[in-house]
Amino acid sequence: MKNNLDITFRKLGIFMAFMQRGNIARTAEALGLSSVSVHRALHTLEENVRCPLFIHQGRSLVPLPAAYTLCEYSQEAMDVMSRGMEETRKTAGIGQGRVRLGTLYSLTLETVPQLIMGMKIRRPDIELDLTMDSNQMLLGKLDEGFLDAILISISDSDIDYGRFEVLPLFEDDIFLAAPGTIPLDNKKVADLRDFRTHKFVSLAEGFATYHGFKEAFHIAGFEPEIVMRVNDIFSMLSLVQAGVGLTLIPGRMKRVYENSVKLLKLDQQYQMRQTLAIVFERNREHDPNLLALATEGRMYSLNRLNSGFGVA
Repeated sequence: MKNNLDITFRKLGIFMAFMQRGNIARTAEALGLSSVSVHRALHTLEENVRCPLFIHQGRSLVPLPAAYTLCEYSQEAMDVMSRGMEETRKTAGIGQGRVRLGTLYSLTLETVPQLIMGMKIRRPDIELDLTMDSNQMLLGKLDEGFLDAILISISDSDIDYGRFEVLPLFEDDIFLAAPGTIPLDNKKVADLRDFRTHKFVSLAEGFATYHGFKEAFHIAGFEPEIVMRVNDIFSMLSLVQAGVGLTLIPGRMKRVYENSVKLLKLDQQYQMRQTLAIVFERNREHDPNLLALATEGRMYSLNRLNSGFGVA
């Protein structure tokens, strides 16, 4: 077939619909098109096939034997392309029963379990592979196609909003976390300059809270003594509990650790806020699994607002 032939699947679809109904007006009504559009599609298809397909009998357009031959092969072409599209989606992991979901460690306490439970109700057969990592690593894995969707902090993250769909879930404040053994009044705000002599533990570079940690101490005007860097927030808080050092943590962690770790709200000059969101490729916005995730994300966000926890 020559490359200059203008035979599209749209034209073939109109042609097949006409062959089934035998009438331009009924075909136009069934497809939601004008009669002129149907007639033009049939006429240009005939021009590109380069042989007569129809004859006029009065006002009617009557198919010739060649039209029936083309219709037979058109159906085969449509079937093959349909199977090809299905296999293509399977190869890309779209629309299948498995979702590869990436998340920050801190979101596994409440947010991720609620989203997963809601998705399982909507799509009982769905299976989820959960990957926990840093903001930076999750964005990289999504970009390379190793993950279908991620839950991250979009604050200070380099995201291509033309390529990715971003669905905000909630905003979260950052707190100073200290061992329960340190005599601190957690009803007062924390000025980081007052903790210049203390040791600190932190997350490694690339984690959502790391950038805020660096920025806060830059404002305070000193470099904290960091005795250990770790790769997950639970290990970091275990070190705080053990008295190894202080740290900064997002408010979403305080409900779990408030009995063993003292949390102080930061002074106004150091206050920062993370925006947590679901991120996935825009060209997959019609994937039923990701639609279920997005719907649950919107419901989760709305429920937080209605319950007074829009900002942690």
